[in-house]
Amino acid sequence: MSRFTMLVVLVLLGLCLCHLSVATIGSTSNKKSTYIVHVAKSQMPESFEDHKHWYDSSLKSVSDSAEMLYVYNNVVHGFSARLTIQEAESLERQSGILSVLPELRYELHTTRTPSFLGLDRSADFFPESNAMSDVVVGVLDTGVWPESKSFDDTGLGPIPDSWKGECESGTNFSSSNCNRKLIGARYFSKGYETTLGPVDVSKESKSARDDDGHGTHTATTAAGSVVQGASLFGYASGTARGMATRARVAVYKVCWIGGCFSSDILAAMDKAIDDNVNVLSLSLGGGNSDYYRDSVAIGAFAAMEKGILVSCSAGNAGPSPYSLSNVAPWITTVGAGTLDRDFPAYVSLGNGKNFSGVSLYKGDLSLSKMLPFVYAGNASNTTNGNLCMTGTLIPEKVKGKIVLCDRGINPRVQKGSVVKEAGGVGMVLANTAANGDELVADAHLLPATTVGQTTGEAIKKYLTSDPNPTATILFEGTKVGIKPSPVVAAFSSRGPNSITQEILKPDIIAPGVNILAGWTGAVGPTGLAEDTRRVGFNIISGTSMSCPHVSGLAALLKGAHPDWSPAAIRSALMTTAYTVYKNGGALQDVSTGKPSTPFDHGAGHVDPVAALNPGLVYDLRADDYLNFLCALNYTSIQINSIARRNYNCETSKKYSVTDLNYPSFAVVFPEQMTAGSGSSSSSVKYTRTLTNVGPAGTYKVSTVFSPSNSVKVSVEPETLVFTRANEQKSYTVTFTAPSMPSTTNVYGRIEWSDGKHVVGSPVAISWT
Repeated sequence: MSRFTMLVVLVLLGLCLCHLSVATIGSTSNKKSTYIVHVAKSQMPESFEDHKHWYDSSLKSVSDSAEMLYVYNNVVHGFSARLTIQEAESLERQSGILSVLPELRYELHTTRTPSFLGLDRSADFFPESNAMSDVVVGVLDTGVWPESKSFDDTGLGPIPDSWKGECESGTNFSSSNCNRKLIGARYFSKGYETTLGPVDVSKESKSARDDDGHGTHTATTAAGSVVQGASLFGYASGTARGMATRARVAVYKVCWIGGCFSSDILAAMDKAIDDNVNVLSLSLGGGNSDYYRDSVAIGAFAAMEKGILVSCSAGNAGPSPYSLSNVAPWITTVGAGTLDRDFPAYVSLGNGKNFSGVSLYKGDLSLSKMLPFVYAGNASNTTNGNLCMTGTLIPEKVKGKIVLCDRGINPRVQKGSVVKEAGGVGMVLANTAANGDELVADAHLLPATTVGQTTGEAIKKYLTSDPNPTATILFEGTKVGIKPSPVVAAFSSRGPNSITQEILKPDIIAPGVNILAGWTGAVGPTGLAEDTRRVGFNIISGTSMSCPHVSGLAALLKGAHPDWSPAAIRSALMTTAYTVYKNGGALQDVSTGKPSTPFDHGAGHVDPVAALNPGLVYDLRADDYLNFLCALNYTSIQINSIARRNYNCETSKKYSVTDLNYPSFAVVFPEQMTAGSGSSSSSVKYTRTLTNVGPAGTYKVSTVFSPSNSVKVSVEPETLVFTRANEQKSYTVTFTAPSMPSTTNVYGRIEWSDGKHVVGSPVAISWT
């Protein structure tokens, strides 16, 4: 089967956009689809004066009607265009054309977080210097609501001279909407429009304006200005601020009602590089593809070469294993954890029992007395009536009652709207096994609370055993100091890495549950059409929220250390992350109630204050990643598609993925040795190089593994002496394990310390 006649099923990453996107590449010979054409730029025939003319001639040779949507100069050498399958295949056979790949559709995946991360007491660590205000964070998302107070530019100096971007005018948006904080705003819709038709300006703005809210939330989380008195209906009240309050923001709108298309994403990344951003934040993703087929990975490689750190969300497909997206080693992949803040709303039953839940409901309706209580599955004539989907509830059975709905399929907030429409006066939303006991709060349209699976099952027993069940819901506002915190969110996508198991992902976790940040004025906090409320701040959850936390922290580090590479910044964040609480207990996973593993939390939870002074870093350059691709046995054409230049792997050189200078270790052993080998164990050797970014010091190594007797770990040398800044020292780690392990996985850490700094690396060992 031709690779052009395939079904591309994309994985949903947006917890707040609860639908699965499926894109079908044309199945009929005359149907046109968008393709991204990768070209070997060096092979341009001498008869052409510039590459665009060559691209145009190549396109016209296979199609008289096709026009280029975008010409790419930075992230890709090539262009995108609408073609039939036959035209695409014919174009790919031409000299100088590396590949013609079908477009993919991607989907979208604070007051407390600065304090939780220690930034409120760290002004001396992160001085408000001119270098900090020279850093530009580029956000690819649904656009921006420029009127948000989080984009106030009071106190900011002139826009940096390095900035080359623009503030584009469009529907409901003009260049005057930008200022010294929001210094750039662009939109990209050609790929979207050629597939789904023109943008309907009655439903969304054909401009950088954010009619969804997601983009404003992520941008203000990363680099929003300080806003006093922020809250959502009084919840999470306090002073809101982004991670890098002095950094500038540039917004690139690539996501529309119908999704985010790779031709638009690549065009935005291409322009962001021209504009001179320093950090790129992408809270979006699609299915897992080889790196040379993944548009985000390809764009991120070009950005990395220009010194731009790219931070991406890991995805919201957890707690299933192998559920990660955005796993290229040159991307910083961010999972989600909780804060020490909660919004309790208790269910009080007629039998006297009380159960805890969470809610952000604030409205005129209140439940001051016990009311009749009914299970949605018993108030519907449909087989899935328990899910409270549109039109499934019988009004006569729910009117005036509190309704218990099960979580699943349709959005959580929509279930409450369905209950309200049918005449119900309250809702208890119960998690199922897919979500366990994880609690995510919502700004419901009627009095409602969400409870975990265990609680939900207990409440259902009451509903089935009592002939006249009653209940009420008590709202307790905001509580802080919740312990344990953070815990790994159940929805946060998990490893192992399905593309390259030897690269541990996610890299790190950051706050992603119940995050307060700026919001659009176009829709209410639920995003539902019937929600007429308007708010300046909203509280939502997802790895979409954890990603911009790390993007903003990367901007802080870039301002403090302008000469650090993207890999050095990521290393500093990873090697200083923590995996134990202050009481010594291990970081927990809410989905299991047990200690989380490196496949869940990566290097651990981010600690920005420690990251500012990491002591040592694991640095990487473009050629290191190219050697990594050689180790994966990529062809020269596949490497050229990523690197945009010829890079030939040396036939005499032995490449190994274990030699990539990554700050973490994913060790993969064969499940058993080859029959007749006579060996009862196998060994894997990793080589790493540390760069001194602190004072002179002597670092000694220590290792901790559990179970400790399963794997033998040997580090050579055991001591590294650094006498000057930027000095480099290498070491090797040999992992030896039995061929028939007694356990499925082994986890541990390798730490280097000089008594002041601890440079930690997570280790995940598995057998395949």
